[in-house]
Amino acid sequence: MVDDNELNRLRDIAAPAPGESAKARAFEAALRAYDQENISAVTQGSVGGLRLTERAQKLWSEIMQKKLIATPALAGLVALPIAGYATFHLLREQPAKFGGDEKITETLADKPATLKPAEPKQAPTELAKDKKADADVESRDATNVLVAPASPPKSEAAQTGGTAQQTANERAVVAEPAPPAPTGEFTLNSTAPSTSRLARVPAAESKLMAPQPTMAPADQIAPQEENRNRVQDFKTNPVHAALEDPVSTFSIDVDTASYSFVRRSLKEGSVPQADTVRVEEMINYFPYDWKGPDSVSTPFNSTVSVMPTPWNAQTKLMHVAIKGFDIKPTEQPKANLVFLIDVSGSMDEPDKLPLLKSAFRLLVSKLRADDTISIVTYAGEAGTVLMPTRAAEKDKILNAIDNLQPGGSTAGEAGIKEAYKLAQQSFVKDGVNRVMLATDGDFNVGQSDDDDLKRLIEQERKSGVFLSVFGFGHDNLNDQMMQTIAQNGNGTAAYIDTLAEAEKVLVEDASSTLFPIAKDVKIQVEFNPNKVSEYRLIGYETRALNREDFNNDRVDAGDIGSGHSVTAIYEITPKGSGGEQIDPLRYGQATVNNGGVANADEYAFVKIRYKLPNEDVSKLITTPVTSANEVASFDQASTDQRFSVAVAAFGQKLRDEDATAKFGYDKIMEIATAARGADPFGYRSEFLSLVRLASALGGNR
Repeated sequence: MVDDNELNRLRDIAAPAPGESAKARAFEAALRAYDQENISAVTQGSVGGLRLTERAQKLWSEIMQKKLIATPALAGLVALPIAGYATFHLLREQPAKFGGDEKITETLADKPATLKPAEPKQAPTELAKDKKADADVESRDATNVLVAPASPPKSEAAQTGGTAQQTANERAVVAEPAPPAPTGEFTLNSTAPSTSRLARVPAAESKLMAPQPTMAPADQIAPQEENRNRVQDFKTNPVHAALEDPVSTFSIDVDTASYSFVRRSLKEGSVPQADTVRVEEMINYFPYDWKGPDSVSTPFNSTVSVMPTPWNAQTKLMHVAIKGFDIKPTEQPKANLVFLIDVSGSMDEPDKLPLLKSAFRLLVSKLRADDTISIVTYAGEAGTVLMPTRAAEKDKILNAIDNLQPGGSTAGEAGIKEAYKLAQQSFVKDGVNRVMLATDGDFNVGQSDDDDLKRLIEQERKSGVFLSVFGFGHDNLNDQMMQTIAQNGNGTAAYIDTLAEAEKVLVEDASSTLFPIAKDVKIQVEFNPNKVSEYRLIGYETRALNREDFNNDRVDAGDIGSGHSVTAIYEITPKGSGGEQIDPLRYGQATVNNGGVANADEYAFVKIRYKLPNEDVSKLITTPVTSANEVASFDQASTDQRFSVAVAAFGQKLRDEDATAKFGYDKIMEIATAARGADPFGYRSEFLSLVRLASALGGNR
C-alpha cells in the first residue's frame, strides 16, 4: 500500500520547475517514485487491493501514451510488451472498477486520497451506482475529447477491458490541454481511435473517451491545439445602393480548394467553419457548358442573364458566365514543369505525402513525351531530386517520386527559390513554365510570413514562370498562405483530399490547370440606378479590387486556363420592387429618370479586362445588360445556370448569410436535383449528398 508519507513525497517533488507545468512534473515524479519502486508488486497484482490496481492501470495507460509520443522507437519497442503483459494480468486477475466509494478523487500532485480495499463482489445496486458514477466522470472531466466520428459507440466492457497491447497498437490521441477537473478523476480508455480524422464532440454524446492527457515537457512535444488550420477570415459582401456606389470591381477566381475542404468537413461529420466557405470556389468547382469563343485570338466569351431569385421574390439574379477557349491537345504548347514537393515531418500522414505521390503519378501519365519534369523537395533545406527530364522517361520520374520520404522542418522559401531556378534553366519560350507546389503550407524555416512570400512570388513571376499550389492534409493546413502565393503567382490553388480529387484536378482538368489562355482578368460592373436600387456580389470577398485598379495594368488579378469556366452572380433589387434594404438619401439626387440619362434602359454595364499570357498590356471586352438578357422565370434559365445558383445558395447557407436564412436545404435540393443534367463524373450527384449531410447536421438551419 502506498502510504501518506510516500504520497506527500511525490507531492513535494512534483512542484513545477521554471517553464514546466505542474501536471507534467507530477507525471514524471509518478514514473520515478511509484513505477520504479512498486512495479514488481504491481505486476503480481498484490499491492493495495483494488484501489492500487486501478491506479496502476491508469498509470500504464499514461506510460504508453508517453512512450508513443515522446520516446525513441527502440525504447517504445521494449516498454510496450512489458506494459501489455502487466496490464493483461491486472485485467485478468482483478479487473478495474470505477464509481462508488472506490473512485480516485485526487491526483498524485494533490493531497493524499483515502484508499479502501475493494469488495470481492458487488451487489447489483452497487453496479448501477458504478455506471452512474462513470457517466458523471465522463460529463465532468472529458468535456472536450477527440473521437473518430465514424466509429460506433463501444460497450462498457470494451472501454475498461481492452488490453494495453491494443492501446499500444492504436494511434494516440492528443487533445488540447484543458484546466484540470476539480476532483482529478479520470475516465479510462484502452481503445484509442485509430484514425487521424477526428472531430470534437461533447463527452455526453460518446462513450469513446480518452483520458485527459498529461502534457510532456516543452522540449519534448508541444500540445496540439483544437484546430491549427490557417484560413483567411473575411466578411460577406454587403448590399450596396446603386445610386451611391454603382461600381463593383473584382478579380476572377478559378480556384476550387474551398469546395474540397467543405466536402471533407461534411463527410467527417462537422459543419465547415464559415471562413473556409468561399462561395465562388464552390460555384466554380463544377464544369459548365457556357458558350465559348470561336478562336484563341479571343480567349474567352461572356454570357450575361437576368433571372428571378429563388430565395427572394423581390430581387433578381444577374448571372455572368465566362468560358475560356479550349485548346486542342494537338495544339497545346510544350510544358516545363517543376514539382516542388514538401517532404517535411508535417507531411508524414496518410492524406499528405503518400496521397501526394499518388496524385503526381497520375499527372505524369497525362503529360506528352516531350514535356519536361523536374523535382525539387524541401524539408530542413531544399534539394533537387530530379534534374529536368523528358516525360518519355516515365520510369525514372516515377522512381524519383516513389523514393520521397518525410522528415525535418519546412524550409519553404528555399524550396521555392530552388524550384524557380530550375524552371529557368529549362525555360521553354512560348511554352508553359510552371512550378507546382504540393504542401500542407506549414512553412517554418526562412521566410514564412505571407507578405514576404507574396513579394518573393511577385518577383519570380516576372520571369514568365507561373506557380500553382496543391494543398494536402487536415488540422494544420495553411490555406491562407496557399491562397496568397497562388493568387500572386499567376496560378491556381486546389485542395486534394482524395485520389479521386487528384484525378479531377490533375487529369480531367489538366488543360485548365496547366495551360493559361489569359492572365490578370478583372471584372467591373456599373449598375444603372434608374433600373437597380441595390446590389450585392455573391462571393469573391477575397478578390475585391479598388475601382481604379481595373484600368491599372500593374495590378495583378486572376488567370483563366484552357477551357476554364468562371461564374459570378449578383443579387440585384430592381427599382420600385419594394425589396430595398437601404433607405434613400434625403439630400441625394432628386431623380435619375429625367430623360437625360444615357442608356436608361440598361440594368448594368459589364466590363472585362485581360492580358494574353505573353503580353503586358490589357484588352477590354464590354457587355450591356438589358431586358433582352432577361428570362421570365427561374425555371426558364438553363440547366447549368440553375445548378450554379443552387451551389451559390448552398455556400451562402453554410456561411449563415442573411439572404438565405429562410431558404431551406430542401429548396436547394429541389433546384439542384432538377438541374443535375449530364453528370459523367458524378460531381453533381456528390453535391446532392453534401446538401443532405449539411441538412442532417443542422448547419445554419
